[in-house]
Amino acid sequence: QVQLVESGGGSVQSGGSLRLSCAASGSDLNIYCMGWFRQTPGKEREGVASIDSGGSTTYSDSVKGRFTISQDNAKDTLFLQMNSLKPEDTAAYYCAARPRKSGINCFNLIVSAFDYWGQGTQVTVSS
Repeated sequence: QVQLVESGGGSVQSGGSLRLSCAASGSDLNIYCMGWFRQTPGKEREGVASIDSGGSTTYSDSVKGRFTISQDNAKDTLFLQMNSLKPEDTAAYYCAARPRKSGINCFNLIVSAFDYWGQGTQVTVSS
């Protein structure tokens, strides 16, 4: 089992920045892919960014150039640096992780492919 705990959410004005963190722990840390997702009420959860064990990253078009996903050297903490925030970035942000799965690339931000989820942290961007 893997436990994920997010932190760093909050309220910020449009154009501001926030940095989310996700601490991973547990007896099975054979994680191949970690990602950030977000969800607003009444909408499906959507992928924001992912990073694989080799350090390759991918981003959704809506955040490309503004958000950066990274890991610490021990790979037990995941980060999401969010710059130039917009009101449409307002959402609950979730950290997720999964082991390697045949046929599913880490670049595919598929919600159902991820096995472990954090509890979420709220990000609110005001105009």
